[in-house]
Amino acid sequence: MLSKADADTGTPLYEARNIVKKYGSFLALDNMNFHIGSNEVVGLLGDNGAGKSTLVKMISGINPPTSGEIYVGGRKTEIRNRAASEAAGIETIYQDIALVDSMSISRNIFMGRELTRRFGFMDHRAMRDKAIDILGSAVQISGIDDPDKEVGFLSGGQKQAVAIARAVHFKRNILLLDEPTSALSVRETEHLLAYVRELKRDGTSSVLVTHNLYHAYMVCDRFVVMSHGTKVFEAAKKDTTIEELTDHVIRT
Repeated sequence: MLSKADADTGTPLYEARNIVKKYGSFLALDNMNFHIGSNEVVGLLGDNGAGKSTLVKMISGINPPTSGEIYVGGRKTEIRNRAASEAAGIETIYQDIALVDSMSISRNIFMGRELTRRFGFMDHRAMRDKAIDILGSAVQISGIDDPDKEVGFLSGGQKQAVAIARAVHFKRNILLLDEPTSALSVRETEHLLAYVRELKRDGTSSVLVTHNLYHAYMVCDRFVVMSHGTKVFEAAKKDTTIEELTDHVIRT
């Protein structure tokens, strides 16, 4: 994981250089270059099929690149699975909401990172109590007051909010959000965007993948527009406008 000393030098928290990702003969990422700086929110934009989710899954270790180089804190690194991504300080909220419907909210939040007692037995009470705190402070979710409720009984927006709560609780140096507001209400969306800004103040960088350019423009410091697996535009917020971003997304 990147240390504070590394971040203070201006070295990117994460950098992908000349990334190629192929699925058979299909070229999903073509010579893609992408970086995430310290204490910044990056907006990853583009139309359907642009390659945004493919890039996020590569950063997350779900789909390793076919070729190219990855650097974490300036050090060349291989991230070929989720464990390696987490070890590098990366946490992800996936577009398809990676939750288990038959498990409770608290079990989903701590899935794979369960709290245990002596001798390795799971501490269900501690996870339940912590889940109540997480749901109340991380992402406020209307209609959820029981951490023992099965996720399968939740609405799409409530499921997405549980995934967000889990991710922000286990936040590391980088938080990846792949279309996190797609199933959220207006109030839940506003709360999430405010939390992204708060994470930045606390030293956590984020990558926001979204089709909603207005949401991106509200919270992002820098924008990367993708089309057909490659980067076609990049600019800091101070150097562009929402009209220009819209133009680049539409014409690609």
